Amino acid sequence: MNYQGDNYSPNTSFSIFPPAVKHLLIVNLLVFFALTNPIMGNFLMKYGALWPIGSGLFAPWQLVSYMFLHASFGHVLFNLFALWIFGQGIENYWGTKRFTIYYFLTGIGAALLHMWISGTGAPTVGASGAVFGILIAFGMMFPDRYIILLIPPIPIKAKYFVAIFGAIELFSGIMRPDSGIAHFAHLGGMVIGFLLIKLWGLKGENSQYY
Repeated sequence: MNYQGDNYSPNTSFSIFPPAVKHLLIVNLLVFFALTNPIMGNFLMKYGALWPIGSGLFAPWQLVSYMFLHASFGHVLFNLFALWIFGQGIENYWGTKRFTIYYFLTGIGAALLHMWISGTGAPTVGASGAVFGILIAFGMMFPDRYIILLIPPIPIKAKYFVAIFGAIELFSGIMRPDSGIAHFAHLGGMVIGFLLIKLWGLKGENSQYY
């Protein structure tokens, strides 16, 4: 990513596995396999999951470490697939440094909002907050690119896709607060992502298909 004065110039190179996305995928998978070992898994969950402040188990590093822990194979598969599908475009467009900062800030923001609104009960794990941050970035940077839904296979513009997901998470967070899913963490990632993009003054591309 290059800057000349106040002018933003996106990257001209492209990779389907840019550095940050590639390393995030690898680390998340390694941690997931470590969780399958009972001793290592218990240790990682006790000290790495995001525990409520009043539990006596909370530590500041959990605002980051919780992003690398996942509860099931389906959980990690969904998050890493979404990270790869949407993250590669954002990292290629912004550059690795900007993307990495954004990823972790949205993940931390997601954790803080979740703790503020519903920070009681079981610990929180997963990269979903940061992934939802990547999702809104995709919708803002490439609003008119088409995403093909799998079920049903219907093309939809990214900006509408993101808006629908955001509305679903808000509705679910309000109507199903005890679902066991950190809906407000997802929303937190989207809110922080939106604010960062506005603060940094990043602009999207012209309309095209994806």
